Amino acid sequence: MSIAVEINRTLGDFTLDIRFESEAERIGILGASGCGKSLTLKSIAGIEKPDSGRISLDGKVFFDSAAKINVKPQKRNVGYMFQNYALFPTMTVADNIAAGLHAPGRRTGLRRRSTGTFAGAGEEAEPVKQRVAEMIKRFHLQGLEKHLPEQLSGGQQQRVALARIMACRPDLIMLDEPFSALDQHLKERLQHEMLEMLEDYHGQVIMVSHSRDEIYRFSEELIILDGGKAMATGQTKRLFNDPGNTAVARMTGCKNITPAIRVDAHHLRLPEWGADLRLEREIPEGISAIGYRAHSFEPVWGEKKGNCIPFHIAGADELPFERRYYLIPAGSGNEAERICWFVQDNDRRLMDRRPAPDFLRFREEAIMLLRER
Repeated sequence: MSIAVEINRTLGDFTLDIRFESEAERIGILGASGCGKSLTLKSIAGIEKPDSGRISLDGKVFFDSAAKINVKPQKRNVGYMFQNYALFPTMTVADNIAAGLHAPGRRTGLRRRSTGTFAGAGEEAEPVKQRVAEMIKRFHLQGLEKHLPEQLSGGQQQRVALARIMACRPDLIMLDEPFSALDQHLKERLQHEMLEMLEDYHGQVIMVSHSRDEIYRFSEELIILDGGKAMATGQTKRLFNDPGNTAVARMTGCKNITPAIRVDAHHLRLPEWGADLRLEREIPEGISAIGYRAHSFEPVWGEKKGNCIPFHIAGADELPFERRYYLIPAGSGNEAERICWFVQDNDRRLMDRRPAPDFLRFREEAIMLLRER
């Protein structure tokens, strides 16, 4: 399965101008609110019409402005889960799941017969009730068949919405901030459940989110959107480990970004932190900053070893399972930008038995070499 997207759409002062191609089964789109994530999904689904561009899935053209092609949403065989799940409030769980199978123009892989059953090419007739029962069992909704959406928990509503989509055997599933309506304590469990429910679905899935953790856990390939444009695309883990520029580093959650001067192929100077770094790997020309994750520093007591920075602690926050330190580089004034150092629970207990470290050490493999854009 392969998707190719080229969308240009202007709404007031906002312009969405995005292009990407992917054969990955799980694609993530990460970006802040208002960057164009949902508009991208709605354009692929046919809910919104781009001003220009081309959208195709596995060779089937959904939209082509030059060729004047714009396939109706019902004929694209795309499943779309809205943020609020869009369940019919007066319909039971079973009827909500069946609704997708009855939708006019929907290509489900089944052909509607006058008997109220469906059949695909070379397939036996399959009653709607049988397909609904299959989805009820698959998504662990037994006993809830006659419940209305208002009688369900957020997680149950999510399973019903996904069951309704999967009942139609879509070629593509799109998830629009699927966990945004859930309480924080439910999100991690339901994210895991979602991945399990999608394990035996081998079509493509696109999920949009502003949560880095959700996107990292879910996606093989990642598109980072900012202001309607894709600032980076590629394998998710690679973009997090090596974002390439300062804007992408910030979007992937890097707390520590500071200007860097390339002295030579193996030597960087960090003027705002008062530190010099010597690297075994070669430093490309054009590097103007480094990024460093807050969890990656190593404390050093006593003699300075390797790439280290002296500091004093400006403040700290206690969280249930970590301590967050905010540091000022030694020799800098209080107006200096704070360095973030986050210490996990096990290391925090170890540090409580010792005085504050004299230095923090940079691990070379964790140093991100960055350009401006």
